[in-house]
Amino acid sequence: MTLFLDVNELSSLVRTHGTEAFMAGLLEYIEDDFCQWEKFDKSARTAAHSDVGVIELMPVADDINYGFKYVNGHPSNPQLGMSTVMAFGALSNVDTGFPRLLSELTISTAMRTAVTSVMAAKALANPDSSIMGIIGCGAQSEFQAIAFHSIIGIKELRIFDIDAQAMDKVAEHLKAYPNLKVIKAASAKECVKGADIVTTVTADKACATILTPDMIEPGMHINGVGGDCPGKTELHIDVLRAGKIFIEHEPQTRVEGEIQQLPADYPVNPLWKVIAGTEKGRDSKAQITIFDAVGFALEDLSVLRYIYDLAIELQMGERINLVPQMENPKDLFGLMQDSTKETLKKAV
Repeated sequence: MTLFLDVNELSSLVRTHGTEAFMAGLLEYIEDDFCQWEKFDKSARTAAHSDVGVIELMPVADDINYGFKYVNGHPSNPQLGMSTVMAFGALSNVDTGFPRLLSELTISTAMRTAVTSVMAAKALANPDSSIMGIIGCGAQSEFQAIAFHSIIGIKELRIFDIDAQAMDKVAEHLKAYPNLKVIKAASAKECVKGADIVTTVTADKACATILTPDMIEPGMHINGVGGDCPGKTELHIDVLRAGKIFIEHEPQTRVEGEIQQLPADYPVNPLWKVIAGTEKGRDSKAQITIFDAVGFALEDLSVLRYIYDLAIELQMGERINLVPQMENPKDLFGLMQDSTKETLKKAV
C-alpha cells in the first residue's frame, strides 16, 4: 500500500520531530543529493503559464527513486482565500514503478526552499554572517528566518514588506525565538543596510527591481528566491553583474531565474559543484555572491525521501490503496468486480 500524508499529518510529523530538527535533517538529505548530482536523470520542469500564474510538473529520478511535484504559483490567490503556492508529490520505486509515498508538498516546499537557501549560504556567505535582511513577508519568510537562525546562526533579522500586516505576522510568529532579534524596517533599503545575507522572496509575477545596485555592499550574499518563472525577477541587472552567480539546473534557470535578464552565454556557476567540493564558492571576503534560486526537482526528491523515511521511523501517515494490488496481476477487471460486490454488501 502507499503511504499518504496530508497537510495535517505532515504538520504533525514536523511538530513531533521538531521544526529545527526537521530542517537540519532535510539539509543533510539535500546536500547528499547535490553531492551526487550527476547520477540523476534531470530535466527542466514543464510549465503551463497563464496571465495570472503558472502550474508546473517537476520530475527527477536516479536508479532507485523517481519523484515528481505538482506545484502552482498564483500571486493573486490570497485575494481568493487560497495560497499563492500549493503542491503535492509522489515518490516511487524505479524498479517497479510502485508509488510508495503520496504527500502534501506545500509546507514541505516552504521547508525545502528555506533549507536550500541555507545550503547555498553555508557554501557562499562569509562564515561570520550574523545579520540578515528579508524582503517579502509572505508564506515563505518565517521558514527562511527559522532555518537561517537555527542552522546558520543568524542573530538579527530585518524584515520589510509593503504590507504592514504581513510584517506584523512574521514578527509575531518569530517571538517564539527569543534569541533572534527581529526589526521591522521602514523600507527595502533600510532592511538590507549592513546585512551579511539578503533574501528576496516576493510573489508578484513581474520584472521587478527589489534590489538595486545602491543597496548592495561588499561581502554581501544574496538569495534571490522570488524570481522563479519567465518574466518574474527581483534583482536589478547591474546587481547580477556585480556578483558571482550560482545556480541549480542551468537549462531551467536560464529561462526562469534572475539570469533570464542576461545574455545566454553569461558565465554562471553550478552550486552542486561547490557543495560537492569540486569548485570554489566565494573568492574573497569582499566578493558579492548571488544564489539565483528557482527551485529544482532534485530538492523535492530529497524532501520526499526524507518525509518517507521519517514517517516510517515515527510510524505516522495513512496507508491507502492508490494503485491496484491484486492476487492475479492480470485480472484488473476482476478487481473492479470484487470492489463492486464489496460495496453492495456494505450497502445491504
